[in-house]
Amino acid sequence: MKILILILSFVTLFEICVVDACRSYCGNITVDYPFGIRNGCGHPGYRDLLFCMNDVLMFHISSGSYRVLDIDYAYQSITLHDPHMSNCETIVLGGKGNGFEAEDWRTPYFNPTSDNVFMLIGCSPKSPIFQGFPEKKVPCRNISGMSCEEYMSCPAWDMVGYRQPGIHSGSGPPMCCGVGFESVKAINLSKLECEGYSSAYNLAPLKLRGPSDWAYGIRVKYELQGSDAFCRACVATSGTCGYEPADGGGLRHVCMCDNHNSTTNCDSVISPTGASSSVRPKAIGCKFQNAFTCTLVFVQIYLTLTVPKLLPFFFVAALIIYFIAMNIGFQRRQR
Repeated sequence: MKILILILSFVTLFEICVVDACRSYCGNITVDYPFGIRNGCGHPGYRDLLFCMNDVLMFHISSGSYRVLDIDYAYQSITLHDPHMSNCETIVLGGKGNGFEAEDWRTPYFNPTSDNVFMLIGCSPKSPIFQGFPEKKVPCRNISGMSCEEYMSCPAWDMVGYRQPGIHSGSGPPMCCGVGFESVKAINLSKLECEGYSSAYNLAPLKLRGPSDWAYGIRVKYELQGSDAFCRACVATSGTCGYEPADGGGLRHVCMCDNHNSTTNCDSVISPTGASSSVRPKAIGCKFQNAFTCTLVFVQIYLTLTVPKLLPFFFVAALIIYFIAMNIGFQRRQR
């Protein structure tokens, strides 16, 4: 019991003394740089992108809102779910799907991965993707081992009466057309004149038996656009990466330090040009460090070791101190 209390005390101390102001959690998903769900947190190119609603992380762009299934910070990808997207069990028609189309200013930062196939369903012969058909070859193709021909073997096609021996409907264009995002630049069902779509991404090196095993969803690759060096320098000096309004308008990268914001890192108070100080007296968000609270926890650990009878009291005290510290840190970050 004594050892357990000691371990918990050190965990409490660590959480109180070093809390990243911008790292957040929504449900079971960690939201970290370059993303943020708090004002001023993350990369400015990803601002107003993620929202946490009832412990569900949502991704919002011009084409609609998607549920975030996963964020892979090592691979720099984010996996999305569109509730109006078809899969192997259900075909959704009527142009209800979101597709995928982001604002122009966001396109340098993220796009669906090259191994993500979009299978467009029931597109009109007048669709832009079929311009010049049948003389001109349509862009439909197999992507990462996934094709419409395989997809149309799913049981959902029986329910809508669209099952065909192949992927073509008579002499017209294909009933289902698999495309990569790079070939169409935007999946807009209205502009493409399509009734619906499905999307799946590669799970290599796993060998899949068929479309029932495919990973349905939209996997998006994101990039940091040259700000990675700035953020690494900031983190190396115990800062947190974020952004703030620039003096001349727009936004600029900022390093959030203990009690100030810096345009370089937490060890420097001079701007990159040397013309002015890069320190501001109030941070948009800061890494919370409270010397008084940390001192209390050190005392708690010491007494835990020297006065065993008071173990339960000091354990409860540690939890109270923890929640008070987190509340103070949150209030400071909101100023």
